[in-house]
Amino acid sequence: MRKPRNYDEDLKALTAKARQLKARKQSQLGELVEATGADAMPIEELAGALLSIAAITDPTQREAWRKRGAAFFSGERAEQATGRGTGENAQPAAPHDQRSPSPGPATGAA
Repeated sequence: MRKPRNYDEDLKALTAKARQLKARKQSQLGELVEATGADAMPIEELAGALLSIAAITDPTQREAWRKRGAAFFSGERAEQATGRGTGENAQPAAPHDQRSPSPGPATGAA
């Protein structure tokens, strides 16, 4: 004969696991903010930037961000992924900024 299942115990274990996962996710997000250098930004500015990013649904833009994030995590072009690159080919620190780039030698404008 099978032992009856204790659903209350199972539910408590699942609830505890969900809390652990949520705490781990929050910790990882904080580590990500620090690793990208965004912890130096004022909290209001960071929150505004994240709200702007979350509102954008353009798949092309989101794919560009995904690729840039993948490069950051794989260690490729680390100076550009953090927005701290220098020179003509440096990426802007705020990829969600939708202002047009200023004309100059890197854009090909005369």
